Amino acid sequence: MKEPLRILFICQEIYPYLAEETPIRKLNRILPEVCQANGFETRTFMPKFGEINERRNQLHEVIRLSGMNVIIDDTDHPLLLKVASIQSARIQIYFIDNDDYFRRRRGLADEKGKEYHDNDERTIFFARSVIETVKKLRWTPDIIYCSGWMSALAPLYLKKAYSDTPFFSQSKIVFSIDDESFRTPFGLTFADKVMMDGISKEDIETIYGRKTGYNELMKLAVEYSDAVVQSAPAINSVVKKHALKHNKTFMNYKGESAEDYLSFFHQLLGDA
Repeated sequence: MKEPLRILFICQEIYPYLAEETPIRKLNRILPEVCQANGFETRTFMPKFGEINERRNQLHEVIRLSGMNVIIDDTDHPLLLKVASIQSARIQIYFIDNDDYFRRRRGLADEKGKEYHDNDERTIFFARSVIETVKKLRWTPDIIYCSGWMSALAPLYLKKAYSDTPFFSQSKIVFSIDDESFRTPFGLTFADKVMMDGISKEDIETIYGRKTGYNELMKLAVEYSDAVVQSAPAINSVVKKHALKHNKTFMNYKGESAEDYLSFFHQLLGDA
């Protein structure tokens, strides 16, 4: 019997764990369910932001997957992994947590709307923690779908730092561009923090030696992705042009129908 195809979802935001039902949060909620209903096996990850109520959403820690350290800027940051189930959809959501980066802190900005000064490190921690957890699960995805700018480093790490890892060597990376962005650029040291074995300065010339704004971060994600989808009616035109310039397989905005994404995934895998 043929094994089911597998899709890994790396999502910045998912409804209902973040209360406001925005189109992209709703899409990230529905996509895994639709894929699973159509024969795919799925795993879904998001950051465990401080406003996510653990008791109400019935989160619990996965002890066997917690405890590893992610080194950023020569400092160890312990990973806590938690999980919750959406019973009606029969899917599980894994949450990346860390006391310093996520606990008792809102999503991307504080109560006054000021973006957190360490969003750069939170982005690094999130991407690397998801990849390390999937490795530990010994789970090989056919497609890796990245949604939101906090997932933007995953394509780089997967293609360069983890290029020799058999779990990801054949995976197709799909990067989703929506209309969410950030205002405060990451500092001059961001590129140095991003680097690890397998990544050279040449690999990250898009961001190296300069402050990294939204455009630069998204361009980097596009460069290391196999395909790009437009998940909002209007997205950053500079980033879209960058994707088309690099001849990425591109899906224009199709509305909020998860079935269109499913067809795109099949096309990408060559079985459409």
